Amino acid sequence: MRTILFLLQKEFLQIFRNRAMLPIIFVMPLIQLLVLSFAATFEVKNTTVSLIDEDGSTTSRRLVEHFEASGYFTVVHRTFSTAEADAAMQRGDVRMILHIPPDFERDLRLTGTAPVQLILDAQDGAAAGVVQAYAARILTAYSRDVRVDFVVPPPDPVAQPVIDVVFSHWYNPDLNYQFYMVPGILVLLVTMIGTFLSSMNVVREKEIGTIEQLNVTPIRKRDFIIGKLVPFWILALVELSAGLVVAKVVFHVPMLGNLWLVYGLTGVYLVGMLGLGLWISTITETQQQAMFISWFIMVVFILMSGLFTPIESMPGWAQKLTLLNPIAYFIEIMRRVLLKGAGFWDVQAQFWALVTFAVILVTLAVRQYHKVSA
Repeated sequence: MRTILFLLQKEFLQIFRNRAMLPIIFVMPLIQLLVLSFAATFEVKNTTVSLIDEDGSTTSRRLVEHFEASGYFTVVHRTFSTAEADAAMQRGDVRMILHIPPDFERDLRLTGTAPVQLILDAQDGAAAGVVQAYAARILTAYSRDVRVDFVVPPPDPVAQPVIDVVFSHWYNPDLNYQFYMVPGILVLLVTMIGTFLSSMNVVREKEIGTIEQLNVTPIRKRDFIIGKLVPFWILALVELSAGLVVAKVVFHVPMLGNLWLVYGLTGVYLVGMLGLGLWISTITETQQQAMFISWFIMVVFILMSGLFTPIESMPGWAQKLTLLNPIAYFIEIMRRVLLKGAGFWDVQAQFWALVTFAVILVTLAVRQYHKVSA
């Protein structure tokens, strides 16, 4: 036990004496949390619109006001020429054309229906789909208002029943996308600390020539590995604490679940990530090699974790590969516990998957280190 304490003291001294490592540990993760939480979003706001209002009536102007009041659309170009509107979209000045035909108000009064044309710049298909959903929601709400204002002969209620849909948004009533992203980004923060820094730990001893000296000392391999990994395990939990504070104070993320459960599950997850970092450290000869391999593995894990793209939207073969991705399991845990208030029994499947990964990765790292020290 005393040996482990001395090794922990040595590792912490090395970490805090390395001025280049301190910003990586404490500053960079918080900057990533602040920047990514605002930038990594599928919300599309301030969509620029070219307006072709050929009706010019009070009703058409009210429709345009509904679009602008939503906060998602901004009319920056007005014209009566479809060619000018098309040219504006081709130049990239606008991303949507709202075309209100003549006799729009008259048709609404006489028949209760009137066409409206929306032309979207669909270079970014995902963004175009979101914009279309926003526009459809606005048109649906406006049609209900118009139905009250205009007296239109009602259809036969038996032949054409009217269905009034009422939405209830659980766990995120305001549809704030940051609530969804921030727990996932917190996972990235602890992953960076657990994997990147631990992957450069043992290999650093190789570069400075102290690995051989450590190998000939009476220090047991178990004590050496614990002394190498525990400091980063502690630092990652400290980083998580800082991230949770930022998430609550800056982004007002609701934390409905038990935070002690979050820390306990994070501790298990970090054992696996530290094991991965140690394994990378034992198969590389320089810190540069360790960083490149770590970055390659992390990019694949992150892109297939469900952080930015729902796993359900991936191809079948990709969904099967995510079963081997510990980051995907932990992101699911964080979102369920923080946003839904899930307990241990609700995430026990993900927990046992993390335990399995931790056992496998630590075992591989220890066996590989045995070969290195031989």
